[in-house]
Amino acid sequence: MIDTSVLVAGVAGFKSLRAVENPSASLLRDWLEDGTFTWLVTEDIVSEYRGVLTRLGVRRNLVGEIINLLREEAEFVDVRGQSDVSPDPNDNAFCACAEQGRAAFIATLNRKDFPQKKLVAKVISPGDPIPRRGDVVLHRAAERGRAS
Repeated sequence: MIDTSVLVAGVAGFKSLRAVENPSASLLRDWLEDGTFTWLVTEDIVSEYRGVLTRLGVRRNLVGEIINLLREEAEFVDVRGQSDVSPDPNDNAFCACAEQGRAAFIATLNRKDFPQKKLVAKVISPGDPIPRRGDVVLHRAAERGRAS
């Protein structure tokens, strides 16, 4: 699961597929080249990506390529309701997508907007190791065991 902040930083950090200039760009390149994770989205998330990239002045054809690529390669999650998990109401859609899509992680540059205690998905920053779904479930079960 990729927060908009990571997508924006990643797009800004691309010089070419081989020359990336920040951890967000590296994360996106790894997904493009190696399929290192399943990118989960909803229609609302894709719409946010498009709107933010457009407002920031990303070339229209590049925005279209990004959105088309996500429509082809990302996994769409049918979210059934969402709750107020994030202090930023705009991030509740990402939390719901991650939880209902059983994401292993949420990559963000704004960790404060994704309270780990309220999420099963591991909240990471670009550059952190990417957890697998089974690792997260075992980690959360261990945390619950310690709390008992």
